[in-house]
Amino acid sequence: MNRFDTFAMLDWSGGNDTGARPCRDAIWLGVTRDGVDEAPMYLRNRAEAEAALVALIAAELAAGRRLLIGVDFPFGFPAGFARGLTGCDNPFAVWDWLETVIEDAPGGNNRFDVAGEINGRFPGVGPFWFNGLKREIAGLPRKDTRAGHGMTERRAAEARAPGAFTCWQMGGAGAVGGQVLTGLPVLNRLRRRFYGQVSVWPFEVLDKPVALVEIWPGLINAAVKPLGEIRDAHQVRLMARALARLPQEQLAEMLAVDAPEEGWILGLGYEAALIAACDDVLKPPPLRNDCFALPAGVDWTPVDDALALLQDRLRPVVGQTRAPLAQALGRVLAAPVTALRANPPEANTAVDGYGFAHASLTAGDQTLPLVEGRAAAGVPYPGSVPSGHAVRVLTGAALPEGVDTVILQEDVTLGAGRIAFRAGLKPGANTRRAGEDVAADAPVLAPGRVISPADLALCAAVGVADLPVHEQLRVAVISTGDELVEAGHPARPGQIYDANRPMLLGLVGQMGYAPLDLGRIADDRAALRVALDRAAENSDAILTSGGASSGDEDHVSALLNEAGAMAEWRIALKPGRPLALGLWRGVPVFGLPGNPVAALVCALIFARPALRLLSGAGWSVPQGFHVPAGFEKRKKPGRREYLRARIREGRAEVFASEGSGRISGLSWAEGLVELPDGAVTIQPGDPVRYIPYASFLSA
Repeated sequence: MNRFDTFAMLDWSGGNDTGARPCRDAIWLGVTRDGVDEAPMYLRNRAEAEAALVALIAAELAAGRRLLIGVDFPFGFPAGFARGLTGCDNPFAVWDWLETVIEDAPGGNNRFDVAGEINGRFPGVGPFWFNGLKREIAGLPRKDTRAGHGMTERRAAEARAPGAFTCWQMGGAGAVGGQVLTGLPVLNRLRRRFYGQVSVWPFEVLDKPVALVEIWPGLINAAVKPLGEIRDAHQVRLMARALARLPQEQLAEMLAVDAPEEGWILGLGYEAALIAACDDVLKPPPLRNDCFALPAGVDWTPVDDALALLQDRLRPVVGQTRAPLAQALGRVLAAPVTALRANPPEANTAVDGYGFAHASLTAGDQTLPLVEGRAAAGVPYPGSVPSGHAVRVLTGAALPEGVDTVILQEDVTLGAGRIAFRAGLKPGANTRRAGEDVAADAPVLAPGRVISPADLALCAAVGVADLPVHEQLRVAVISTGDELVEAGHPARPGQIYDANRPMLLGLVGQMGYAPLDLGRIADDRAALRVALDRAAENSDAILTSGGASSGDEDHVSALLNEAGAMAEWRIALKPGRPLALGLWRGVPVFGLPGNPVAALVCALIFARPALRLLSGAGWSVPQGFHVPAGFEKRKKPGRREYLRARIREGRAEVFASEGSGRISGLSWAEGLVELPDGAVTIQPGDPVRYIPYASFLSA
């Protein structure tokens, strides 16, 4: 058996068209292609499903990919049925026969009549039962009164599958008989349409580009059940994923079945392996070793070119899961979110007042009799308001039947069982239309969004209880250098306190990621190798400070060079030194300068957007503002400069010294002024671009 590239899972239905809105007990198709899940496809009827399967097979054949399609209904019947119906034991003879007799349309089919016709070919009563139509069908009992038909109740596979329904039951919750009779003709047409390119398991050797196999999503019920909402959609998504993730040898073992007449359920007895393989935490493949490589001949790299290279080379490295609203704040949305219901769900009143039908008003001032009762939020009026009458309504109450307009209680004179008010009220006044904020099934949030408190309110209002999110990005932080000592500890001559690590750990936390503090590492290559190994095992990205250049004690760059995944970027940037970028055991490493001012600037300008991309939030540019300068500055061409700055009295003032060792300037500042790559002379009042620190954290 050759390896498959694409896995699909089909959840079938024998019923009628299920409508435009995705729902349960319908037809769903899940696809995992080259290890990547696609959104489950809702198919409202069998004609649409057959067209989708044809398109899928044609696309995979054209692309040269091998395709395995799992189907959730039996491919065969208990032993002896094929001979009793067609005169031979070949299961495909049954498929051919069913294709000639089944009549199917989106609004209905003749599956019950065909079941009755089949029963007439067997002795006694049966084997099919359950007539789901109002009319009687000859030979098809409504209840299980079968006898003497000579067929066993279940195939050998179903006898080993707990809770499996017999294929003879044509209707009722969980029944599969109708699915078999309507599904096999579709599969038979696919075999003929793509003749010589489709194999059916276990009746044929899987040596063709496309394989059809029987597999039941119920095998992974333990993984699907907690997900709620439309379970059919989760079933096909997770089963396609499970099949794609199974080791090749295990899938081959599952396919090694001899059941030439009855067929078999793929994965039977391997439920634990399938559940483990469909784990909803999806990990992308590792980054390529050359993701940081600069084009040949590049020396000093302009800031914009460096950012463009990062944006082009990096991809998300975190998995996906679902989080309840209470745990979703600050997480990155992994898939689109649509409204499960409208907001507001019903037309309602925006004020306390009185409601009536505007068309019942006459010319001039109005006097309307009041009906008994009222409408309040959560307590709707129980009946219909007659034309020419009014009803008391409170803010947020659903508009009763017969009401389309509301007048403020302050604009009404209330009498005994009547109200009076002036003319001039417009139709629909003081009401909110159903769905005027958000319509049912409308897009609500887009992937890559960092969930805010307002997003939680919106999702709750439209009935969404949990969200598809990326796993939180884990970022390890390491400081390097013999000269470093922890603040609060005695410092020997020549030692300085480690300012970078608390700064970078705080920055990582403010950006919404999970910081991992791996401490200070002396100028010891072996110790740093151990620290990087630990970081790679427990994080998704690594920030180091110090040791990023090419000196004798620059061990970060030396180790990355040894690993064969190092790129020393000489960025045309001030403040800043060479930025060491590389991979350690597949995990991205950002080697920042050891100087705290340069470390923070490089982290904000380069690591911040890169980490956002790795986290699934996508690339973004921090929001800057053009404001008048409150300083003078003459800049030479060649490097982009970032000055520590803050806004006072509407102008950007900069820190008195540009010295990169002046850490106090980082605390003094509230953002950065960005000066362009070329030469520039700034006079007070000239416009400059100011980027607040907050823009780096929220963009």
